[in-house]
Amino acid sequence: MTTIADEITRLNKQLAAKGYKLTTQREATLQVLLEHENDHLSAEDVFMLVKQKNPDIGIATVYRNLELFSELHIVEKMNFGDGVVRFDLRSDDHEHMHHHLICNSCGSLKEIKDDWLTELEERLEREYGFKVLDHRLDFTGVYHSCKDNNCKKKHKAVS
Repeated sequence: MTTIADEITRLNKQLAAKGYKLTTQREATLQVLLEHENDHLSAEDVFMLVKQKNPDIGIATVYRNLELFSELHIVEKMNFGDGVVRFDLRSDDHEHMHHHLICNSCGSLKEIKDDWLTELEERLEREYGFKVLDHRLDFTGVYHSCKDNNCKKKHKAVS
C-alpha cells in the first residue's frame, strides 16, 4: 500500500524532472489533494484545506500550483456540469484517467477505476492509425434510489 509520503516523493520526482522544486506550498497542496483524492475538490476547497496546514498561503499561490499541476498532468481539471472546476489527482498506477458516474439527482460522483476502453483504443490504432494517449469518460444519469428526486444519499466511490 502506497502512503501519502510515498506519493509526495513520487510527485516530487515528477516535478524535479520538469525543473520544478517541491516548495512548502506545493507540498501542502499535494498533501491536501492526496488526503482528499476521492472528493473532487474545487480550487476554493483546496485553498481552505491548505490554509489549515499553512495559514500564510494565499489563494493566488494555490491557484498557480493547481495550474502547474494541471500542466504537468499531476491533476486533471474536471467539470461535471455544475459550473465548478474541480481537480482530480492523476494516479500513477493507471495509464488513463478513471471514469465517473454523475448522478443528476443527488449530484454524487462515483469513480470507476477499471479501464473499459482498452479494446476500443486498440481498434482505433489498428483501423485509423490513431494512438490514444489518454481518455476520460463520464456517465451522467440517475441512480435507482434517486428516481424520486428527493435523494440526498451520497453513493460511495467504486474502485
